[in-house]
Amino acid sequence: MVATPIGNLADITLRALHVLQLVDAIACEDTRHTAGMLGQYGLHKPLLALHQHNEAEAALVVAARLQAGERLAYVSDAGTPAISDPGARLVQAVRAAGCRVMPLPGPSSVTTLLSAAGLDAGLHGTEAGGFTFVGFLPAKTLERERVVQALAAECRAVVLLEAPHRMTELARALAVLGQRAVSVGRELTKQFEEIDTVPCASLGAWLTAQPQRLKGEFALVLHPQPVVAATEGSLPEQALHTLHLLLAELPLKTAVRVATDITRLPKNGLYQAALAWKNTQSGTTEN
Repeated sequence: MVATPIGNLADITLRALHVLQLVDAIACEDTRHTAGMLGQYGLHKPLLALHQHNEAEAALVVAARLQAGERLAYVSDAGTPAISDPGARLVQAVRAAGCRVMPLPGPSSVTTLLSAAGLDAGLHGTEAGGFTFVGFLPAKTLERERVVQALAAECRAVVLLEAPHRMTELARALAVLGQRAVSVGRELTKQFEEIDTVPCASLGAWLTAQPQRLKGEFALVLHPQPVVAATEGSLPEQALHTLHLLLAELPLKTAVRVATDITRLPKNGLYQAALAWKNTQSGTTEN
């Protein structure tokens, strides 16, 4: 499984070039695209098409050739295979055939944008640390809106991917998140790369501010929800009642997790309220 450049051809790794030179054949998402890329490196190999429409069948062909003693590599059109690209079924088929799967790390739009989004405070040392990868949202409007509503309650950073022809619709859907910050990466690693951070409510205006912004591939990172110290009056009464009932029976983190699922409120706010309530109860007990 060989990661290939997401734009700049110089981002290929030495190990990737070495492996692509050694293998007997290369399975790939698009034979024309891959042939052109290999030509830039002076490589010419037999190619086997393996994409989302034929992955199950082509994966069996790859597995059979591996069992016969051949050495094969797989590349998607750009980036790391099996991350919003074909490759997962191939891995399953190869392992089922008793053959080894070797990942060759390299370019990924996910980690590329995360590294430039300035999320250190949101990824380390907080109750809502880390990030979640969502990828492409559903194409249908109602399904997309339901996912965005769920993301509104997600306290961690969220990584999204989108094609240029759907960015306007995505911006319209994300607008309901208001002032929550979103970092936009357009044409990452390419000549006209652009990275900016704006409020979700302003993403549509950002896109239309310059005509070229509606071109190119996009990666986006919703920044973590800010940690706000919650008080008894800052959360709905029913949510607090639910939280207090859970805290009486469960460990704090478990109670907060369940309360988040029930109330759909931000986890950070519930966590702060839980800490405040626990401290109050502790003081009452001691007195």
